[in-house]
Amino acid sequence: MLDKDLALLYGVETKRLNEQVRRNIDRFPSDFMFKLNQNEVNNLFAHKNEFGGNRYLPFAFTENGVSMLSSVLNSKQAIQVNISIMRIFTNLRGFLLLEEKIIDRIEQLESDTNKMFKIVFERLDTYEEIVAPSLVENRKRIGIKES
Repeated sequence: MLDKDLALLYGVETKRLNEQVRRNIDRFPSDFMFKLNQNEVNNLFAHKNEFGGNRYLPFAFTENGVSMLSSVLNSKQAIQVNISIMRIFTNLRGFLLLEEKIIDRIEQLESDTNKMFKIVFERLDTYEEIVAPSLVENRKRIGIKES
């Protein structure tokens, strides 16, 4: 996300957001945040009015950068966003655990089903061995008679 969009989300001015980033630059490694170059800005915004005619190139924040940003800003809205982000991470972790349990259960069901089918087919083979010979002996032959 871009700095101007995050400033709206956190209820601060873009200038203030970028000030806090510069003051806490150690909290924002390159995989958390980076500055777009002019070519990237040109590709991102087809029309200059969309960029807003800013003099400075915008910062772009990754998922981790957004989370870190919410912890360095002190507006009430930033605090609420930070709390929401933490709750979302907790919920996601819960979903991942649930997904692992579901995958384990499906694998167990698949294993149990394979064992059951193996038993059924073995019994059918045994039944066929018992019944098939008597069926072959008593069966009326069809086809062309040989002379």
